[in-house]
Amino acid sequence: MAPRANWKGFLKVAELSCPVALYTAASTSDRIAFHTLNRATGNRVQRQFIDSDSGKPVEKEDQVKGYEVGDNDYIVLEPEEVAAAVPESDKTLSVEAFVATDDVDDIYFDKPYYLAPSDKHGQEAFALICEGMKDKKVAALAQTVLFRRARTLLIRAVDGGLVANTLHFDYEIRSAKDAFSDIPEMKITGEMLDLAKHIIGTKRGSFDPSEYKDRYEAALAELVRAKLEGKPIPKKQPAKSEKVVDLMEALRQSAGAGKKEAKPKKTQARKPKAEPARRKAS
Repeated sequence: MAPRANWKGFLKVAELSCPVALYTAASTSDRIAFHTLNRATGNRVQRQFIDSDSGKPVEKEDQVKGYEVGDNDYIVLEPEEVAAAVPESDKTLSVEAFVATDDVDDIYFDKPYYLAPSDKHGQEAFALICEGMKDKKVAALAQTVLFRRARTLLIRAVDGGLVANTLHFDYEIRSAKDAFSDIPEMKITGEMLDLAKHIIGTKRGSFDPSEYKDRYEAALAELVRAKLEGKPIPKKQPAKSEKVVDLMEALRQSAGAGKKEAKPKKTQARKPKAEPARRKAS
């Protein structure tokens, strides 16, 4: 069964356009979810909005948006005023520019979506755009109104279709300088750097998402299963704490462990050389 599209519209490149649909590429819906219950009755509880001064519940029709301008001082925005600020949507993903595939820092990546043709009439134009982008090794920067907000998307060609990532706006990205301002400048040279490079070399690999498990989700599933079956609740294993005293010694030990972990290359047994054919006596 085909997934339900989150959005439908048109992908437009200059005068070329085709009908497309966006599908969620990453979802948390398969995670274990809990409801909040009343411990005494076992019934689900309902959430209410309470007036902070009177303590009385506020009905939905009496709830409005407010922007705080001072201590307990708000500007009230009516629903129709907020709705008027939502940009008009023409349901078109308009490609503004093509950029190198690694031109956009992935810190700007927000949510991933699959982009596919929404009907058979647009399949040829869609395939043309995909193949052109793959051939030129470029990604597309496009803009549209998505879920009531103007968004910029980075679109990349993959096997069989396109992947579109919504991008954070520049004001949403915090400065790296603030996060790294307390890190002192240090120059690492000599044996320490050589050991570090050696350790990195022994740990080189490739990314396989199936190898990385959600341990918290697995522990929750085990807990729920144990409760259902009336079995003892599994005990949590305490985490091991390690203290690094001497950095050089730790590097040497890591380098030694890396050598032991490295798998020896398989050597194939050499086949005996065939004896040269003897010439027939003339």
